[in-house]
Parts: sequence; C-alpha cells; structure tokens
Amino acid sequence: MPQELKDITILGAGPTGLFAGFYAGMRGASFRIIDTLDQVGGQLTALYPEKYIFDVAGFPKILAKDLVRGMADQVAQWHPPLHLGEKVVGLRRTQENGAPRLTVITEQEEYPSRTMIIAGGIGAFTPRKLPLKDVDRWHGKGLFDRVLDPKVFTGKRLLIVGGGDSAFDWAVNLQGVARRILMIHRRDGFRAHQATVDQVTALSAAGKMELRTFWELRSINGVERIESVTIVNNKSKEEETIAMDCVLPQLGFVSSLGVIAEWGLDIDKHDIRVSQTMETNLPAIYAAGDITAYPGKLKLIATGVAEACIAVNHAVHFINPQAKFEPGHSSNMAVFGQKED
Repeated sequence: MPQELKDITILGAGPTGLFAGFYAGMRGASFRIIDTLDQVGGQLTALYPEKYIFDVAGFPKILAKDLVRGMADQVAQWHPPLHLGEKVVGLRRTQENGAPRLTVITEQEEYPSRTMIIAGGIGAFTPRKLPLKDVDRWHGKGLFDRVLDPKVFTGKRLLIVGGGDSAFDWAVNLQGVARRILMIHRRDGFRAHQATVDQVTALSAAGKMELRTFWELRSINGVERIESVTIVNNKSKEEETIAMDCVLPQLGFVSSLGVIAEWGLDIDKHDIRVSQTMETNLPAIYAAGDITAYPGKLKLIATGVAEACIAVNHAVHFINPQAKFEPGHSSNMAVFGQKED
C-alpha cells in the first residue's frame, strides 16, 4: 500500500527532529519522522547516552538518555509514524495542482509529503573503525562501537582505545561497573576536557584503572568471543598480550550529508544554508538544528528546538497561507484541552 501523504516529513530523530514533530502536532499538521539509526535521539543516544547535559532549559543537569526519553514521550502524544533504521537514498520533486510534492525515498519505502524539515544534525555518522583487518568479526562478540547500556560491561575486563572526550568519559563512568579498565592512546596528548583527564589520571594513580600512552592495539584474540588483546608500544616496539573480555574503541566518527548533498541544496561545507525562516533554497524544504548555517549560528540543543519551531510554523503557513505564523501560547491552546483566558 502506498504511504499516506503527510504535511511534513522530518528527516532526523534527534532532539531537533523530535521537537519539530511535537510542534507540528501542536500546529495540527500531520507528520512523520525518518532516521537512519534504529533508535531515536541521534548523537545523544548513539554517542553519549550516559553523559550529563547542563544547558537545557529547566534542568540543572539531565542525562542525555533521559532528555531523549522525555522528548520522545512529548512527540508520542500525537502517535506519529516513526520510520527508524531507514536510509534515505533519494528525493523526487513534482507538482500537484500547482503545489510542490516531495517524495522521500528510503531503501524500504517511498514517503510523499507537502513539505520537509531536514533535522539531520551533523548528517549520517558512523564510528571510526579500529584499523584491524578482522575487526568486523568481533562485533557482537565483545567489540562495542558505542555504549547503549553500561550494564553489559558489568564484571568485564575492558580495553578502551582513544584519547578524546568519549574515551575519558567512559573510563570514569564505567568505574565500579567493569572489573578492570585499561585505556590506551597512541600518544601522550589528549583531546578531552582537562578536568576529565585529571580524573582518569587520579584513578590510574590510585590503581583503580590503568592508563597507558604510546600504546596501540595490534590484534584482538579469541575463538567465539574476545579472550585477549595484543597491544604494542609505538616507541619501544614492545608487545604485550593481556586477557580481556571487551574492547571499546572511541576514535571519533565520520559524518556525511550522504544523498542529501545531491539534491541541489545550498551547502556550506557540511551545513545547509537557510534563511531566517529556516527555508532552504528549494521550495517546501526547511532545515533546523546543527545541520543549518546562517550568520551568528550557534550549534546548541536550545538553538535547534527554537529553529524547529520556526521551521514548522513556516511550513504550516506554506501549506496553508491562511494559517498564522504565530500560533499563540500553548497554555491557551484547545489542542491541549485549554481555553482562552
């Protein structure tokens, strides 16, 4: 069966995309959300679900996963279709009765829409792989490219590879969870906040974990699962094989706009240029969040949700020129069972 025509198709289920969906429902617009990842939350879920966020209005601090849960609950009240784990591979632009029609094509389906909001964050991203020939065989057998549930490391001997924020954060956050933590980095310079580096250094000095610099991963060893790792000192060439259950590489990630870059959008490096109304250079296509570029742009969650509101309001007006740009305050909206004061 062909998919239903929606007012707005939202690409991206991160914080900006989720709030765009909530706001679309608040404006009475039908919508769907599509994301390549198999879970909502974007970077917050994929890269740092256990990290605290301190600059979200109304929360002195909140775990990334809890913020995602709240935003998912917020948009769920409209019962929207969420199409997760679907890679966008194309866009068909047509006209129907003088109005633009957009059909988003994924590997599984085609989704027709009156307008679109691109809320793809930094674009499609994938973790950088360890430079080992047989690295793929260890996925699901003790090799993790991200942490979704820290409990999977309970009682495990864990090797963390990397020298950035994520590596140091997990070295701290998995204390008391993993039985042993060994962290290696190929040099003695780090790309992490100094406060977290100091924490890890102190934990290592106290014997609660081990931090080694100038060491690299040479091989992962085992039969059915990871049983040990071989590491090498890139200065002395010394090798050592250590019993290990899990390996957590934190080497950053590679991001790309993917097929979106082929649609004719005005792109500035890896960002999409938008106007003050979040309109792109293509009719009926808007963008919001970290993927956008304009003078004075701030890449913050707070900025992204504000841009989502602007994009939705103008998309609604584009569909129906009689609709107001300014919807009024939510505390007075009938959609929430409220009445005008």
